[in-house]
Amino acid sequence: MENRGTLTELFEMSKGKLGEGSYGSVAKGRDKSTGAIRAIKSINKSQKQSSMDRITREIQIMQMMDHPNIIKLYETLEDSKCIYLVMELCTGGELFERIIEAGHFTEAQAATIIQQIVRAINYMHEASVCHRDLKPENFLFQNMDPIDKSVLKLIDFGLSLQFTPDHVMTTKLGTPFYVAPQVLKGKYNHTSDLWSVGVIMYVLLCGYPPFYGETDKEVLHKVKSGSFSFPVADWGNVSDDAKQLISKLLTMEPKLRYTAGQALNHVWIKEKAPHAKLAFAPQFLDNMRHFRHLNTFKRAVLHTIALHLNDEKIVALREAFVSMDGNGDGSLTVAEIKVGIQDSLQKVPVDLQQILDSIDTDGSGVIDYTEFLAATLDRRYFVEEDVCWAAFRIFDKNGDGKISIDELKEVLGDGSAVESVVGKETCETLIAQVDRNGDGAIDFDEFMVMMRADISPSHSKYFSEPRTPAYPPATPTSPAFTFAKPPSPTLSPRFLELSLHSSPSRRPLATFRPTWVVGPQPALVEMTLDD
Repeated sequence: MENRGTLTELFEMSKGKLGEGSYGSVAKGRDKSTGAIRAIKSINKSQKQSSMDRITREIQIMQMMDHPNIIKLYETLEDSKCIYLVMELCTGGELFERIIEAGHFTEAQAATIIQQIVRAINYMHEASVCHRDLKPENFLFQNMDPIDKSVLKLIDFGLSLQFTPDHVMTTKLGTPFYVAPQVLKGKYNHTSDLWSVGVIMYVLLCGYPPFYGETDKEVLHKVKSGSFSFPVADWGNVSDDAKQLISKLLTMEPKLRYTAGQALNHVWIKEKAPHAKLAFAPQFLDNMRHFRHLNTFKRAVLHTIALHLNDEKIVALREAFVSMDGNGDGSLTVAEIKVGIQDSLQKVPVDLQQILDSIDTDGSGVIDYTEFLAATLDRRYFVEEDVCWAAFRIFDKNGDGKISIDELKEVLGDGSAVESVVGKETCETLIAQVDRNGDGAIDFDEFMVMMRADISPSHSKYFSEPRTPAYPPATPTSPAFTFAKPPSPTLSPRFLELSLHSSPSRRPLATFRPTWVVGPQPALVEMTLDD
Protein backbone atom coordinates (compact mmCIF):
# COMPACT_ATOMS: atom_id res chain seq x y z
CA MET A 1 0.00 0.00 0.00
CA GLU A 2 1.03 3.59 -0.60
CA ASN A 3 1.49 5.55 2.61
CA ARG A 4 2.52 9.19 2.51
CA GLY A 5 1.17 9.55 6.04
CA THR A 6 -1.79 8.58 8.21
CA LEU A 7 -5.35 9.35 7.24
CA THR A 8 -5.82 11.98 9.95
CA GLU A 9 -2.50 13.62 9.07
CA LEU A 10 -3.48 13.99 5.43
CA PHE A 11 -7.25 14.48 5.51
CA GLU A 12 -9.83 16.37 7.48
CA MET A 13 -12.69 13.89 7.69
CA SER A 14 -16.38 14.76 7.75
CA LYS A 15 -18.34 13.34 10.66
CA GLY A 16 -21.17 11.77 8.68
CA LYS A 17 -20.97 8.83 6.29
CA LEU A 18 -21.81 8.94 2.62
CA GLY A 19 -22.70 5.27 2.78
CA GLU A 20 -21.96 1.90 4.31
CA GLY A 21 -21.60 -1.58 2.87
CA SER A 22 -20.51 -5.07 3.85
CA TYR A 23 -16.80 -4.29 3.54
CA GLY A 24 -16.68 -0.85 5.12
CA SER A 25 -17.98 2.69 4.97
CA VAL A 26 -17.46 5.77 2.79
CA ALA A 27 -17.00 9.29 4.14
CA LYS A 28 -16.03 12.65 2.72
CA GLY A 29 -12.54 13.97 3.40
CA ARG A 30 -10.69 17.19 2.55
CA ASP A 31 -7.04 16.89 1.54
CA LYS A 32 -5.21 19.23 3.91
CA SER A 33 -2.48 20.01 1.39
CA THR A 34 -4.60 20.69 -1.71
CA GLY A 35 -8.08 21.35 -0.33
CA ALA A 36 -9.53 18.74 -2.70
CA ILE A 37 -12.64 16.91 -1.47
CA ARG A 38 -12.44 13.12 -1.84
CA ALA A 39 -14.59 10.09 -1.10
CA ILE A 40 -12.65 7.89 1.31
CA LYS A 41 -13.60 4.25 1.69
CA SER A 42 -12.51 2.61 4.95
CA ILE A 43 -12.11 -1.19 4.81
CA ASN A 44 -11.64 -3.05 8.06
CA LYS A 45 -8.82 -5.59 7.94
CA SER A 46 -10.58 -7.98 10.30
CA GLN A 47 -12.13 -9.96 7.46
CA LYS A 48 -11.57 -13.46 6.21
CA GLN A 49 -8.66 -14.00 3.87
CA SER A 50 -10.79 -14.58 0.77
CA SER A 51 -12.43 -11.19 1.28
CA MET A 52 -9.07 -9.48 1.71
CA ASP A 53 -7.81 -11.18 -1.47
CA ARG A 54 -10.82 -9.83 -3.30
CA ILE A 55 -10.19 -6.33 -1.95
CA THR A 56 -6.52 -6.50 -2.96
CA ARG A 57 -7.51 -7.52 -6.49
CA GLU A 58 -10.09 -4.73 -6.65
CA ILE A 59 -7.43 -2.17 -5.68
CA GLN A 60 -5.00 -3.51 -8.26
CA ILE A 61 -7.61 -3.22 -11.02
CA MET A 62 -8.67 0.27 -9.93
CA GLN A 63 -5.04 1.39 -10.03
CA MET A 64 -4.92 0.27 -13.68
CA MET A 65 -7.96 2.33 -14.65
CA ASP A 66 -7.57 5.83 -16.12
CA HIS A 67 -10.71 6.83 -18.01
CA PRO A 68 -13.19 9.75 -17.71
CA ASN A 69 -16.13 7.35 -17.21
CA ILE A 70 -14.44 5.23 -14.52
CA ILE A 71 -14.15 6.27 -10.90
CA LYS A 72 -10.64 7.47 -10.10
CA LEU A 73 -8.59 5.93 -7.29
CA TYR A 74 -6.07 8.58 -6.26
CA GLU A 75 -4.19 6.70 -3.57
CA THR A 76 -4.42 4.06 -0.89
CA LEU A 77 -3.49 4.41 2.75
CA GLU A 78 -3.18 1.84 5.50
CA ASP A 79 -2.91 1.61 9.27
CA SER A 80 -3.11 -1.27 11.75
CA LYS A 81 -6.90 -1.53 11.50
CA CYS A 82 -8.01 -0.35 8.07
CA ILE A 83 -7.18 0.13 4.40
CA TYR A 84 -8.33 3.48 3.00
CA LEU A 85 -9.17 4.07 -0.65
CA VAL A 86 -8.99 7.76 -1.58
CA MET A 87 -11.33 8.15 -4.53
CA GLU A 88 -13.02 10.70 -6.72
CA LEU A 89 -16.15 12.13 -5.09
CA CYS A 90 -19.38 11.85 -7.10
CA THR A 91 -22.35 13.85 -5.84
CA GLY A 92 -24.98 13.13 -8.52
CA GLY A 93 -26.29 9.85 -7.11
CA GLU A 94 -26.77 6.44 -8.67
CA LEU A 95 -28.04 5.87 -12.19
CA PHE A 96 -30.54 3.52 -10.52
CA GLU A 97 -32.05 6.38 -8.53
CA ARG A 98 -32.32 8.57 -11.63
CA ILE A 99 -34.24 5.76 -13.36
CA ILE A 100 -36.65 5.50 -10.43
CA GLU A 101 -37.09 9.27 -10.42
CA ALA A 102 -37.64 9.56 -14.16
CA GLY A 103 -39.48 6.27 -14.78
CA HIS A 104 -37.64 6.06 -18.06
CA PHE A 105 -35.50 8.35 -20.19
CA THR A 106 -35.90 9.89 -23.61
CA GLU A 107 -33.91 8.15 -26.31
CA ALA A 108 -31.45 11.04 -26.55
CA GLN A 109 -30.83 10.88 -22.79
CA ALA A 110 -30.51 7.10 -22.86
CA ALA A 111 -28.08 7.29 -25.78
CA THR A 112 -25.91 9.76 -23.86
CA ILE A 113 -25.83 7.41 -20.87
CA ILE A 114 -25.23 4.22 -22.83
CA GLN A 115 -22.43 5.87 -24.81
CA GLN A 116 -20.61 6.66 -21.57
CA ILE A 117 -21.20 3.15 -20.21
CA VAL A 118 -19.91 1.48 -23.38
CA ARG A 119 -16.88 3.77 -23.52
CA ALA A 120 -15.92 2.63 -20.02
CA ILE A 121 -16.43 -1.03 -20.92
CA ASN A 122 -14.53 -0.68 -24.18
CA TYR A 123 -11.59 0.77 -22.24
CA MET A 124 -11.71 -2.04 -19.70
CA HIS A 125 -11.89 -4.75 -22.34
CA GLU A 126 -8.98 -3.18 -24.24
CA ALA A 127 -7.08 -3.44 -20.95
CA SER A 128 -8.20 -7.09 -20.67
CA VAL A 129 -10.42 -6.51 -17.65
CA CYS A 130 -14.00 -7.81 -17.37
CA HIS A 131 -16.24 -5.99 -14.88
CA ARG A 132 -18.75 -8.84 -14.30
CA ASP A 133 -21.33 -6.87 -12.31
CA LEU A 134 -22.68 -4.10 -14.51
CA LYS A 135 -25.99 -2.67 -13.26
CA PRO A 136 -27.47 0.81 -12.74
CA GLU A 137 -26.42 0.78 -9.05
CA ASN A 138 -22.78 0.62 -10.12
CA PHE A 139 -22.84 3.90 -12.04
CA LEU A 140 -22.68 7.28 -10.33
CA PHE A 141 -23.24 10.72 -11.79
CA GLN A 142 -20.37 13.10 -11.14
CA ASN A 143 -22.79 15.87 -10.12
CA MET A 144 -26.43 16.88 -10.23
CA ASP A 145 -26.24 18.48 -13.67
CA PRO A 146 -28.87 17.47 -16.25
CA ILE A 147 -28.25 14.05 -17.75
CA ASP A 148 -27.06 15.43 -21.08
CA LYS A 149 -24.34 17.39 -19.27
CA SER A 150 -23.39 15.18 -16.33
CA VAL A 151 -20.57 12.64 -16.51
CA LEU A 152 -21.30 9.02 -15.57
CA LYS A 153 -18.73 7.00 -13.60
CA LEU A 154 -18.41 3.22 -13.34
CA ILE A 155 -17.70 1.99 -9.80
CA ASP A 156 -17.30 -1.24 -7.78
CA PHE A 157 -14.63 -3.51 -9.22
CA GLY A 158 -14.98 -6.17 -6.52
CA LEU A 159 -15.99 -8.87 -9.03
CA SER A 160 -13.74 -7.67 -11.87
CA LEU A 161 -11.12 -9.96 -13.35
CA GLN A 162 -8.20 -9.68 -15.72
CA PHE A 163 -8.46 -12.08 -18.65
CA THR A 164 -6.49 -13.40 -21.60
CA PRO A 165 -7.91 -13.79 -25.15
CA ASP A 166 -8.84 -17.46 -24.65
CA HIS A 167 -9.71 -17.17 -20.98
CA VAL A 168 -12.92 -18.96 -19.96
CA MET A 169 -14.36 -17.65 -16.70
CA THR A 170 -16.23 -20.13 -14.52
CA THR A 171 -17.38 -18.39 -11.32
CA LYS A 172 -21.15 -17.87 -11.26
CA LEU A 173 -21.66 -14.33 -10.06
CA GLY A 174 -23.45 -11.12 -10.91
CA THR A 175 -26.94 -9.73 -10.27
CA PRO A 176 -30.07 -11.66 -11.37
CA PHE A 177 -31.68 -9.12 -13.73
CA TYR A 178 -28.42 -8.22 -15.47
CA VAL A 179 -26.41 -11.45 -15.55
CA ALA A 180 -25.72 -13.14 -18.90
CA PRO A 181 -27.00 -16.71 -19.60
CA GLN A 182 -23.44 -18.03 -20.06
CA VAL A 183 -22.50 -16.85 -16.55
CA LEU A 184 -25.28 -19.03 -15.12
CA LYS A 185 -23.78 -22.00 -16.98
CA GLY A 186 -20.34 -21.27 -15.55
CA LYS A 187 -18.63 -20.85 -18.92
CA TYR A 188 -18.28 -17.33 -20.26
CA ASN A 189 -15.94 -14.54 -21.35
CA HIS A 190 -15.82 -10.73 -21.31
CA THR A 191 -18.78 -10.45 -23.73
CA SER A 192 -21.01 -11.10 -20.70
CA ASP A 193 -20.50 -7.40 -19.89
CA LEU A 194 -22.20 -6.42 -23.16
CA TRP A 195 -25.25 -8.51 -22.28
CA SER A 196 -25.54 -6.50 -19.07
CA VAL A 197 -25.29 -3.27 -21.06
CA GLY A 198 -28.20 -4.47 -23.22
CA VAL A 199 -30.33 -5.03 -20.12
CA ILE A 200 -29.45 -1.59 -18.75
CA MET A 201 -30.35 0.02 -22.08
CA TYR A 202 -33.69 -1.81 -22.10
CA VAL A 203 -34.44 -0.56 -18.57
CA LEU A 204 -33.49 3.02 -19.42
CA LEU A 205 -35.98 3.14 -22.27
CA CYS A 206 -39.02 1.58 -20.60
CA GLY A 207 -38.39 1.50 -16.84
CA TYR A 208 -38.51 -2.29 -16.30
CA PRO A 209 -36.16 -5.21 -17.08
CA PRO A 210 -36.52 -7.54 -20.08
CA PHE A 211 -36.31 -10.65 -17.90
CA TYR A 212 -38.76 -10.48 -15.03
CA GLY A 213 -40.10 -12.94 -12.47
CA GLU A 214 -41.63 -12.91 -9.00
CA THR A 215 -38.62 -14.80 -7.61
CA ASP A 216 -34.92 -14.97 -8.43
CA LYS A 217 -35.52 -18.49 -9.72
CA GLU A 218 -38.09 -17.23 -12.23
CA VAL A 219 -35.83 -14.36 -13.29
CA LEU A 220 -32.86 -16.66 -13.86
CA HIS A 221 -35.01 -19.13 -15.78
CA LYS A 222 -36.02 -16.37 -18.20
CA VAL A 223 -32.43 -15.14 -18.46
CA LYS A 224 -31.32 -18.65 -19.42
CA SER A 225 -33.94 -18.78 -22.17
CA GLY A 226 -32.78 -15.42 -23.50
CA SER A 227 -36.29 -14.69 -24.76
CA PHE A 228 -37.54 -11.11 -24.49
CA SER A 229 -39.88 -8.79 -26.36
CA PHE A 230 -40.70 -5.13 -26.98
CA PRO A 231 -44.36 -4.70 -25.90
CA VAL A 232 -46.05 -2.19 -28.20
CA ALA A 233 -47.64 -0.31 -25.29
CA ASP A 234 -44.21 0.72 -24.02
CA TRP A 235 -42.03 0.39 -27.12
CA GLY A 236 -44.29 1.65 -29.88
CA ASN A 237 -42.64 5.07 -29.77
CA VAL A 238 -39.06 3.79 -29.46
CA SER A 239 -36.96 3.89 -32.63
CA ASP A 240 -36.02 0.76 -34.56
CA ASP A 241 -32.36 1.76 -34.10
CA ALA A 242 -32.67 1.41 -30.33
CA LYS A 243 -34.45 -1.94 -30.52
CA GLN A 244 -31.90 -3.24 -33.00
CA LEU A 245 -28.97 -2.30 -30.74
CA ILE A 246 -30.61 -3.96 -27.73
CA SER A 247 -31.15 -7.10 -29.80
CA LYS A 248 -27.48 -7.10 -30.84
CA LEU A 249 -26.37 -6.78 -27.22
CA LEU A 250 -28.83 -9.42 -25.95
CA THR A 251 -27.77 -11.98 -28.55
CA MET A 252 -27.55 -15.44 -26.97
CA GLU A 253 -24.46 -16.56 -28.89
CA PRO A 254 -21.45 -14.68 -27.41
CA LYS A 255 -19.52 -14.83 -30.71
CA LEU A 256 -22.36 -12.99 -32.47
CA ARG A 257 -23.00 -10.52 -29.65
CA TYR A 258 -21.86 -6.95 -30.29
CA THR A 259 -18.50 -5.97 -28.88
CA ALA A 260 -18.07 -2.65 -27.10
CA GLY A 261 -16.36 -1.25 -30.20
CA GLN A 262 -19.23 -2.29 -32.46
CA ALA A 263 -21.76 -0.80 -30.06
CA LEU A 264 -19.91 2.54 -30.02
CA ASN A 265 -20.11 2.66 -33.81
CA HIS A 266 -23.84 1.88 -33.94
CA VAL A 267 -25.84 4.82 -35.28
CA TRP A 268 -28.05 5.02 -32.17
CA ILE A 269 -25.03 5.69 -29.94
CA LYS A 270 -22.82 7.50 -32.43
CA GLU A 271 -25.48 10.00 -33.48
CA LYS A 272 -27.44 10.08 -30.18
CA ALA A 273 -30.68 8.42 -31.31
CA PRO A 274 -31.11 10.33 -34.61
CA HIS A 275 -34.43 8.65 -35.42
CA ALA A 276 -36.01 8.99 -31.99
CA LYS A 277 -39.72 9.68 -32.00
CA LEU A 278 -40.70 12.76 -30.02
CA ALA A 279 -44.45 12.42 -30.20
CA PHE A 280 -47.42 11.59 -28.03
CA ALA A 281 -46.80 8.59 -25.74
CA PRO A 282 -49.84 6.39 -24.88
CA GLN A 283 -49.50 7.05 -21.13
CA PHE A 284 -49.90 10.81 -21.73
CA LEU A 285 -53.44 10.21 -22.97
CA ASP A 286 -54.19 7.93 -19.99
CA ASN A 287 -52.99 10.64 -17.61
CA MET A 288 -55.07 13.30 -19.39
CA ARG A 289 -58.18 11.15 -19.14
CA HIS A 290 -57.49 10.59 -15.44
CA PHE A 291 -57.01 14.34 -14.92
CA ARG A 292 -60.49 14.97 -16.31
CA HIS A 293 -62.09 13.07 -13.42
CA LEU A 294 -60.15 14.68 -10.56
CA ASN A 295 -61.78 17.00 -8.07
CA THR A 296 -61.20 20.69 -8.67
CA PHE A 297 -58.86 21.23 -5.73
CA LYS A 298 -56.61 18.37 -6.81
CA ARG A 299 -56.41 19.87 -10.30
CA ALA A 300 -55.31 23.15 -8.74
CA VAL A 301 -52.63 21.32 -6.72
CA LEU A 302 -51.36 19.52 -9.82
CA HIS A 303 -51.17 22.85 -11.59
CA THR A 304 -49.03 24.15 -8.71
CA ILE A 305 -46.80 21.07 -8.82
CA ALA A 306 -46.38 21.43 -12.58
CA LEU A 307 -45.24 25.03 -12.12
CA HIS A 308 -42.47 24.01 -9.72
CA LEU A 309 -41.30 20.63 -11.05
CA ASN A 310 -37.63 19.93 -11.59
CA ASP A 311 -36.99 20.28 -15.32
CA GLU A 312 -35.34 16.87 -15.51
CA LYS A 313 -38.59 15.17 -14.48
CA ILE A 314 -40.54 16.59 -17.41
CA VAL A 315 -38.10 16.12 -20.29
CA ALA A 316 -40.38 13.69 -22.15
CA LEU A 317 -43.42 15.92 -21.60
CA ARG A 318 -41.56 19.03 -22.73
CA GLU A 319 -40.30 17.30 -25.87
CA ALA A 320 -43.79 15.99 -26.65
CA PHE A 321 -45.26 19.48 -26.24
CA VAL A 322 -42.60 21.06 -28.46
CA SER A 323 -42.98 18.36 -31.13
CA MET A 324 -46.75 18.93 -31.33
CA ASP A 325 -46.55 22.73 -31.23
CA GLY A 326 -46.34 23.03 -35.00
CA ASN A 327 -46.37 26.84 -35.25
CA GLY A 328 -44.19 27.35 -32.17
CA ASP A 329 -46.62 29.72 -30.41
CA GLY A 330 -46.27 27.98 -27.03
CA SER A 331 -49.78 26.49 -26.97
CA LEU A 332 -51.52 23.47 -28.48
CA THR A 333 -54.68 23.57 -30.53
CA VAL A 334 -57.04 20.60 -30.84
CA ALA A 335 -55.78 20.11 -34.39
CA GLU A 336 -52.13 19.99 -33.28
CA ILE A 337 -52.89 17.46 -30.57
CA LYS A 338 -54.85 15.31 -33.01
CA VAL A 339 -51.89 15.25 -35.38
CA GLY A 340 -49.57 14.26 -32.53
CA ILE A 341 -51.89 11.45 -31.46
CA GLN A 342 -52.39 10.20 -35.02
CA ASP A 343 -48.62 10.15 -35.62
CA SER A 344 -48.08 8.09 -32.47
CA LEU A 345 -51.27 6.14 -31.80
CA GLN A 346 -52.96 6.21 -35.24
CA LYS A 347 -56.43 6.29 -33.64
CA VAL A 348 -57.84 9.49 -32.11
CA PRO A 349 -59.99 8.66 -29.03
CA VAL A 350 -63.67 9.51 -29.26
CA ASP A 351 -63.57 11.47 -25.99
CA LEU A 352 -60.64 13.68 -27.01
CA GLN A 353 -62.66 16.91 -27.10
CA GLN A 354 -64.04 16.32 -23.59
CA ILE A 355 -60.55 15.55 -22.32
CA LEU A 356 -59.12 18.74 -23.82
CA ASP A 357 -62.01 20.85 -22.50
CA SER A 358 -61.22 19.68 -18.96
CA ILE A 359 -57.53 20.51 -19.39
CA ASP A 360 -58.16 23.98 -20.81
CA THR A 361 -58.63 25.44 -17.35
CA ASP A 362 -58.48 29.10 -18.39
CA GLY A 363 -61.00 28.67 -21.21
CA SER A 364 -58.64 30.04 -23.86
CA GLY A 365 -59.53 27.37 -26.40
CA VAL A 366 -55.93 26.09 -26.50
CA ILE A 367 -53.78 24.05 -24.10
CA ASP A 368 -51.03 26.09 -22.47
CA TYR A 369 -47.72 24.52 -21.48
CA THR A 370 -48.43 24.29 -17.73
CA GLU A 371 -51.95 23.00 -18.40
CA PHE A 372 -50.41 20.25 -20.52
CA LEU A 373 -47.84 19.39 -17.83
CA ALA A 374 -50.44 19.25 -15.07
CA ALA A 375 -52.70 16.93 -17.06
CA THR A 376 -50.02 14.56 -18.39
CA LEU A 377 -47.80 14.38 -15.32
CA ASP A 378 -47.01 10.83 -14.27
CA ARG A 379 -48.82 9.92 -11.06
CA ARG A 380 -45.63 8.67 -9.42
CA TYR A 381 -44.41 12.24 -9.16
CA PHE A 382 -47.42 13.83 -7.51
CA VAL A 383 -47.79 11.14 -4.82
CA GLU A 384 -44.22 11.59 -3.58
CA GLU A 385 -44.41 13.01 -0.08
CA ASP A 386 -41.71 15.64 -0.59
CA VAL A 387 -43.41 16.90 -3.77
CA CYS A 388 -46.78 17.06 -2.01
CA TRP A 389 -45.22 18.78 1.00
CA ALA A 390 -43.76 21.50 -1.24
CA ALA A 391 -47.19 22.05 -2.84
CA PHE A 392 -48.95 21.98 0.55
CA ARG A 393 -46.68 24.73 1.87
CA ILE A 394 -47.71 27.03 -0.98
CA PHE A 395 -51.33 26.81 0.16
CA ASP A 396 -50.50 26.78 3.90
CA LYS A 397 -49.56 30.46 3.99
CA ASN A 398 -49.05 30.81 7.77
CA GLY A 399 -47.25 27.49 8.18
CA ASP A 400 -49.55 26.12 10.89
CA GLY A 401 -49.97 22.76 9.17
CA LYS A 402 -53.46 23.41 7.82
CA ILE A 403 -54.99 25.01 4.74
CA SER A 404 -57.84 27.25 5.84
CA ILE A 405 -60.61 28.75 3.73
CA ASP A 406 -58.98 32.18 4.02
CA GLU A 407 -55.60 30.80 2.90
CA LEU A 408 -57.17 29.08 -0.07
CA LYS A 409 -58.92 32.32 -1.01
CA GLU A 410 -55.61 34.16 -0.74
CA VAL A 411 -53.77 31.71 -3.01
CA LEU A 412 -56.57 31.44 -5.55
CA GLY A 413 -57.28 35.15 -5.56
CA ASP A 414 -53.74 36.47 -5.96
CA GLY A 415 -53.92 36.51 -9.74
CA SER A 416 -51.82 33.37 -10.00
CA ALA A 417 -52.21 30.82 -12.77
CA VAL A 418 -53.80 28.46 -10.26
CA GLU A 419 -56.83 30.77 -9.91
CA SER A 420 -58.08 29.88 -13.37
CA VAL A 421 -58.13 26.17 -12.57
CA VAL A 422 -60.92 26.29 -9.99
CA GLY A 423 -63.43 28.31 -11.98
CA LYS A 424 -66.50 29.43 -10.07
CA GLU A 425 -66.39 26.85 -7.28
CA THR A 426 -66.26 28.44 -3.85
CA CYS A 427 -63.36 27.83 -1.51
CA GLU A 428 -65.81 26.43 1.04
CA THR A 429 -66.82 23.75 -1.47
CA LEU A 430 -63.20 22.92 -2.28
CA ILE A 431 -62.33 22.55 1.41
CA ALA A 432 -65.39 20.38 2.06
CA GLN A 433 -64.36 17.96 -0.71
CA VAL A 434 -61.14 17.09 1.15
CA ASP A 435 -61.86 17.91 4.81
CA ARG A 436 -62.35 14.45 6.30
CA ASN A 437 -62.53 15.37 9.99
CA GLY A 438 -64.89 18.30 9.50
CA ASP A 439 -62.75 20.97 11.17
CA GLY A 440 -63.10 23.36 8.23
CA ALA A 441 -59.47 23.06 7.13
CA ILE A 442 -57.19 20.64 5.27
CA ASP A 443 -54.25 19.18 7.18
CA PHE A 444 -51.33 17.40 5.51
CA ASP A 445 -52.80 13.98 6.28
CA GLU A 446 -56.01 14.86 4.44
CA PHE A 447 -53.99 16.47 1.66
CA MET A 448 -51.98 13.26 1.13
CA VAL A 449 -55.13 11.11 1.14
CA MET A 450 -56.51 13.30 -1.64
CA MET A 451 -53.29 13.18 -3.67
CA ARG A 452 -52.94 9.42 -3.37
CA ALA A 453 -56.58 8.62 -4.03
CA ASP A 454 -57.54 6.95 -7.32
CA ILE A 455 -53.99 5.81 -8.07
CA SER A 456 -55.54 2.74 -9.63
CA PRO A 457 -58.68 0.72 -8.94
CA SER A 458 -56.67 -2.17 -7.49
CA HIS A 459 -54.74 0.00 -5.06
CA SER A 460 -57.26 2.61 -3.92
CA LYS A 461 -57.89 0.60 -0.74
CA TYR A 462 -54.47 1.57 0.54
CA PHE A 463 -55.58 5.18 0.74
CA SER A 464 -59.15 4.76 1.96
CA GLU A 465 -58.18 5.69 5.51
CA PRO A 466 -55.91 8.51 6.71
CA ARG A 467 -52.38 7.61 7.68
CA THR A 468 -50.06 9.60 9.91
CA PRO A 469 -47.39 11.28 7.79
CA ALA A 470 -44.39 13.06 9.20
CA TYR A 471 -45.02 16.78 9.57
CA PRO A 472 -42.96 18.10 8.01
CA PRO A 473 -41.85 14.94 6.18
CA ALA A 474 -38.62 13.57 7.60
CA THR A 475 -35.47 14.17 5.61
CA PRO A 476 -34.83 10.89 3.77
CA THR A 477 -31.71 8.86 4.34
CA SER A 478 -29.30 8.67 1.42
CA PRO A 479 -31.22 6.71 -1.25
CA ALA A 480 -28.08 4.84 -2.24
CA PHE A 481 -28.23 2.84 0.98
CA THR A 482 -31.76 2.86 2.39
CA PHE A 483 -35.07 2.06 0.70
CA ALA A 484 -38.71 2.43 1.69
CA LYS A 485 -40.68 -0.65 2.64
CA PRO A 486 -43.93 -1.64 0.85
CA PRO A 487 -47.00 0.24 2.14
CA SER A 488 -48.93 -2.98 2.77
CA PRO A 489 -47.88 -6.39 4.11
CA THR A 490 -50.25 -7.97 1.59
CA LEU A 491 -47.87 -6.99 -1.21
CA SER A 492 -45.07 -9.35 -2.14
CA PRO A 493 -42.05 -8.73 0.12
CA ARG A 494 -39.96 -8.74 -3.03
CA PHE A 495 -41.27 -5.30 -3.95
CA LEU A 496 -40.06 -2.12 -2.35
CA GLU A 497 -42.87 0.21 -3.26
CA LEU A 498 -46.43 0.10 -4.44
CA SER A 499 -46.84 -0.33 -8.16
CA LEU A 500 -48.64 2.66 -9.57
CA HIS A 501 -49.81 0.81 -12.65
CA SER A 502 -52.37 -1.98 -12.75
CA SER A 503 -50.48 -3.77 -15.53
CA PRO A 504 -47.42 -5.75 -14.31
CA SER A 505 -45.50 -4.83 -17.44
CA ARG A 506 -45.86 -1.14 -16.61
CA ARG A 507 -44.53 -1.25 -13.05
CA PRO A 508 -41.82 1.30 -12.32
CA LEU A 509 -38.35 -0.16 -11.96
CA ALA A 510 -38.30 0.41 -8.20
CA THR A 511 -40.83 -2.38 -7.78
CA PHE A 512 -38.33 -4.81 -9.26
CA ARG A 513 -35.67 -4.17 -6.63
CA PRO A 514 -35.57 -6.99 -4.04
CA THR A 515 -36.08 -6.09 -0.39
CA TRP A 516 -32.86 -7.82 0.61
CA VAL A 517 -30.98 -5.03 -1.09
CA VAL A 518 -29.30 -2.41 1.08
CA GLY A 519 -26.95 -0.53 -1.18
CA PRO A 520 -25.70 -2.39 -4.27
CA GLN A 521 -27.41 -5.67 -5.06
CA PRO A 522 -25.41 -8.67 -3.83
CA ALA A 523 -23.93 -11.21 -6.22
CA LEU A 524 -25.60 -14.51 -7.01
CA VAL A 525 -22.90 -16.36 -5.07
CA GLU A 526 -20.08 -15.44 -2.75
CA MET A 527 -17.08 -14.32 -4.76
CA THR A 528 -14.31 -16.89 -5.07
CA LEU A 529 -10.95 -16.72 -6.80
CA ASP A 530 -11.25 -19.85 -8.90
CA ASP A 531 -11.40 -18.19 -12.34
